Amino acid sequence: MPWRLLRFALSRTHPEPRMFTRPARLKPAYDVVIIGAGGHGLAAAYYLARDHGITNVAVLEKGYIGGGNTGRNTTIIRSNYLTVEGVAFFDESVRLWQDLSTEFDLNLFYSTRGHFTLAHTDSAMRTMRWRAEVNKHLGVDSELVDAQSVATAIPMMDMSCAGHAPVLGALYHAPGAIARHDAVAWGYGRGADQRGAEIHQQTEVTGIEINDSGVVGVNTTRGRIATRKVLCAVAGSTPRVAEMVGLRTPIYIHPLQAMVSEPVKPWLDPIIVSGSLHVYVSQSARGELVMGASLDPYELHSTRSTLDFAEGLAAHMLDMFPFLSDVKVVRQWAGMADMTPDFAPIMGKTPVEGFYLDAGWGTWGFKATPVSGKTMAHTVAHDANHALIEGFNLSRFGRYQLTGEKGAASVGH
Repeated sequence: MPWRLLRFALSRTHPEPRMFTRPARLKPAYDVVIIGAGGHGLAAAYYLARDHGITNVAVLEKGYIGGGNTGRNTTIIRSNYLTVEGVAFFDESVRLWQDLSTEFDLNLFYSTRGHFTLAHTDSAMRTMRWRAEVNKHLGVDSELVDAQSVATAIPMMDMSCAGHAPVLGALYHAPGAIARHDAVAWGYGRGADQRGAEIHQQTEVTGIEINDSGVVGVNTTRGRIATRKVLCAVAGSTPRVAEMVGLRTPIYIHPLQAMVSEPVKPWLDPIIVSGSLHVYVSQSARGELVMGASLDPYELHSTRSTLDFAEGLAAHMLDMFPFLSDVKVVRQWAGMADMTPDFAPIMGKTPVEGFYLDAGWGTWGFKATPVSGKTMAHTVAHDANHALIEGFNLSRFGRYQLTGEKGAASVGH
């Protein structure tokens, strides 16, 4: 450890405050209870306090802050979606992302890189052209580029992809960025804590009490809480929590795996996605290659990782970058992706009065962290869905009016 860092750590003159306080006990009642201390839950608590003056809030987490999907993703941020609802929603999120480090006084390592979604077939090129036109119509910086433009921007890539999936072009999204995922949870958590919200880790919800008028309380492993409003932001645990209020959702859970290489000298600036090869990759500020692929093909409520995934992803990475053959993989992990039939989230009010959902995020929840927190805070505070999430309501499935985002997923699923 560097001497100057050790000297600072041991200083009595300038002690570093704790990132969060640790409340000794639960209060008997709260105005709002948020289940899940990931990015979305903590962001909702932050904006409830900052924008709406609601500070009597408890955020309950059965594990530790950011220990779920917030800490199990590949940190890509973008807004080049396919539907009007998706583009508007994620574009607002990108706007919020750009000021978060300053707002939190915390370095989130937010880095704008540019985002290439590769097209390997004529049909993929048509889809990229479609997405580019939707994006441009809504004021989002995206364009279709040809193979030569891709080769110029990424000269180290084998454009033939080992001869079986040559790159024909790409959707280029200049605002594409990455950020440090755990710092995002810490920033929102500290901001909510400083404004009066309480974050209770190691506190599992065991039941939600409802009566004819809606939610009346929450039971936990540390006691009962009286409340009239509960926000569920638990990603892969959504079906289990929703069942506590007798609510069925069309969410199904698949593991989503990722892995990271040993640090190497910076060489990959843009973010690269290939739906045909089932690969997305970026290089972190520490030099690691952060890599992901498609969902595991089976439904499973588990975060186990598999050798089959690592072998398959490594093979496709070598199709694009054969010079990486000697680079070592140092870490592998999995999250539980809460998927919906139309690949769009489920947000807002539910048929159970006082029970709100922020779920169905699948493979794209991290990038939505700021806007999800902001819109859900508005929804809970006013008991009315925010305008940006009207297309994501649960009732759309009963009406068969789906919000079809499948074509804009990072990779084919």
